[in-house]
Amino acid sequence: MDERERRAANAQRARQQNAQRRRPGSSDARTGNPRPAGAGPNGPRPGSSRSSGQNPRKRSSRARRRRRNLIIRILLLIVLIIIVIGGLIVWKKYGSSKEKADLKQYYGIQSDDDLATVVNNQVIGALEGGTAGGKVFDGVPYIEYSVVRDYINERFYWDSNENVLLYTLPSGSVSVSVGSKEYTDIKEKKSEDYVILKAEGKTAYIALAFIQEYTNMDYQIYESKDKAVPERAVIECDWGEHSYAVLKRDTEVRYQGGVKSPILTEVKKSDKVRVLEDENDWMKVRTDDGFIGYVKTSSLKTSEKEVTSRKFDEPEYTNISTGSTINMAWHNVENDTANGYVLETIAGTKGLTTIAPTWFSISDTEGNISSIANSDYVNYAHQSNLDVWAVLRDFHGGINSYDETYEVLSYTSKRENLINQVIAAALQSQVDGINLDFELISEECGEHYIQFVRELSVKCRQNDLVFSVNDYVPMPYNEHYHLKEQGIVADYVIIMGYDEHTDGSYEAGSVASYNYVKDGIENALKLVPNTKLVNAIPFYTRLWLETPKTASELEEEAGTEAADYPNKVSSTALGMEEAEDMVKSAGAETTWDDKAKQNYAEWETDGGTYKIWLEDSKSIEEKLKLIKENNLAGVAEWRLGWEKSNIWDLILQYVN
Repeated sequence: MDERERRAANAQRARQQNAQRRRPGSSDARTGNPRPAGAGPNGPRPGSSRSSGQNPRKRSSRARRRRRNLIIRILLLIVLIIIVIGGLIVWKKYGSSKEKADLKQYYGIQSDDDLATVVNNQVIGALEGGTAGGKVFDGVPYIEYSVVRDYINERFYWDSNENVLLYTLPSGSVSVSVGSKEYTDIKEKKSEDYVILKAEGKTAYIALAFIQEYTNMDYQIYESKDKAVPERAVIECDWGEHSYAVLKRDTEVRYQGGVKSPILTEVKKSDKVRVLEDENDWMKVRTDDGFIGYVKTSSLKTSEKEVTSRKFDEPEYTNISTGSTINMAWHNVENDTANGYVLETIAGTKGLTTIAPTWFSISDTEGNISSIANSDYVNYAHQSNLDVWAVLRDFHGGINSYDETYEVLSYTSKRENLINQVIAAALQSQVDGINLDFELISEECGEHYIQFVRELSVKCRQNDLVFSVNDYVPMPYNEHYHLKEQGIVADYVIIMGYDEHTDGSYEAGSVASYNYVKDGIENALKLVPNTKLVNAIPFYTRLWLETPKTASELEEEAGTEAADYPNKVSSTALGMEEAEDMVKSAGAETTWDDKAKQNYAEWETDGGTYKIWLEDSKSIEEKLKLIKENNLAGVAEWRLGWEKSNIWDLILQYVN
């Protein structure tokens, strides 16, 4: 082989080696060198070329791209699933519910003849344990008596014992019997074209149209067009200024504030609703057709004030006025013999305008009275320029309990018997007025008591007798005495500004501390005009004896209110002079209690600790200042015979 051929063979081998280095491949079994890709064991496959040797690289690149794209698609799918699930969770938590409220439950519907009732801004069926509040009998809408009494017109009175409905006017009563279309308006017989009063057991229903005859109210009946939406009566009697707003868009009224709360009804753009409460993002509203619920604040335009009213002639309860400031003292007369001491009793007084002897009390549960009225007593009082207001009490007679008072007042016939006897005795003895002092009135008896007050006021007015009513200092627990209604029908309302601590109290304390009297006057003035309000002051105090309770006594009282007090207390009522003498005889010194605005003393004995808050000229003056500052109708005093003689000059300085 010549030199040229050798160079050509070497070049060929170099090219083959370079080709093997550029393309991955398996080793040649014969040489141990890598086999070129695409080559068989004996060399390149038939039909192979240089360009075809690059296809495997391209195929590998495409495979990698396919795997990468698959991974991306899987990741995107996972992200999408997470977004969907998250959206569902967010929607479930924050999205608006399309659930419809159960309107029968909302309105308290329990039977087919129930009438859903909305009074002013109250769905009656939404009250705790509430029923619908109304019925439909023979196509006529009726409202249940307790709803009428509590929300519409408290002067309607239902006597379930004698099945009679009463409505007391200034000169007499309207009377309706169950199942009747006829009724008596004072003395005039009248009738309607519907049954006025229906009863189911002890529950009475009054025709809505009849209620309106005596009440400043409007009402609208919305008939049921859908079985799910009950027939309802929407009653308005709360006249005055209210807030209203117009809707910006169609929206839902929901049971509560929140998009998850069930939907009560839907309202349209430009509808007007009454705004009841602002709860930031939600407003409590009332629709015209009797739905009370919540809408989004953003769905309302700015609220505006509007004044609503209706033309109605309210009954006018005229009153008898003495024409001068009252200075009345109670005279505790326990028997006819005591009547003979009237001149002696009033001899040391100054400035008195009125004396009130305790003459009448209920003697039995039929409404009969016991009387120790005395015409001579009245004559002596008149000669001394004193009016006589005879006191009628529900105790110190034949009855002496809350249950017995209830038994009398809850029957119309018994109240009538009681009133007729009292008026007859008053006229016979020629007194100038009646002073009502009922102190055994339970909460259950409240509606019967105030009806008695109305009826007695009518009879007193008809017979030219001044009618006054004694009341405790106003407290939440004695609201059933209906002070506001008393202030309308009675001539004078007397607040007994004492008995802050009584013989039954668990701790020693003042009979009438300054703030107790002050709060009593201020709270009473919220309900009674000052021209009718009289504040009574005490001519007595209590001497308290405190002794520590023994371990056995505390153990016996465990779990009771008494257990909160470590000392056992007892007390004795003392007149003003007797109380001062008691402090002097004990050798005790008094100190001024600026909070109670009374002189206070205490002393130790073998029997325990004595405490006393004195009623004297200094403490009485503080109470008289309150009467003067509030321009009250006058003052009353319990009781004659317990005062010091100099107290009358002090009273005259403030009440004259």
